[in-house]
Amino acid sequence: MRHALALALAAALLSGCSSHKPEDYNGIWINQKAIDAAAKGVSLRQALRENGPNYEWKLNVAANQASYTNGFEIVEGQLKTGEKQSQVEFGDGQAQALTLDGDELVQNASQLLPEQNFEKPKTPAPIAARTGTSFEQALYSAYLGGKWEIIEGPGKGAVVKFGENGSVEGLPNLDRYALCLAGDCADMTGEFDSLWLERNKHGAPWIFKRDGDQLEILRALNSAKPDEKPQLHPGARQWLLERD
Repeated sequence: MRHALALALAAALLSGCSSHKPEDYNGIWINQKAIDAAAKGVSLRQALRENGPNYEWKLNVAANQASYTNGFEIVEGQLKTGEKQSQVEFGDGQAQALTLDGDELVQNASQLLPEQNFEKPKTPAPIAARTGTSFEQALYSAYLGGKWEIIEGPGKGAVVKFGENGSVEGLPNLDRYALCLAGDCADMTGEFDSLWLERNKHGAPWIFKRDGDQLEILRALNSAKPDEKPQLHPGARQWLLERD
């Protein structure tokens, strides 16, 4: 009797590990591995490339909706949930299988995408926010959070703060920034990391280099002809920042 009870308990535990309720898939899931790699103070492009290509999934079980982003585009599909596996069907006839492994959402390897793991963000953006917002906020906080001092350049000695919402304080005549994650901005700068800096919705791209707690922001020079796609490369250094 005792032996049978032990077997039943073990079976129940195994069953609980392998199956989930459909609503367990619900919510926002981010690529925390890419964020952790970038937070070490290395090249952002390298960290994202080695841990991509997708950065966030958003699943709405009640509405049977799913979307993911790779930093360049948002792809939407129809979600069909199950206990052991869920399926996202896209308009082009392709499908993506998703499973739960403990507290992680697993994007199973497919013809479209490699296997990746995603976690629930500690402070998710509102569910109505654009897909990718939670990942961007977590990345911005981990990669550029804290206080930076201008060591060289205009405003030397000032303290710079990069907000997780894309605000920036302390850089002269600038109030917003955005890190380039993928897409056209990445294509224009090749191997170099870039960000957008602006004030009152008027701005320009810049090249940056991150090495631990030091951040160089350099002018972006365009080597392309007027009728060609811009090809940006590093120019003179505008600022050297150091984080406390």
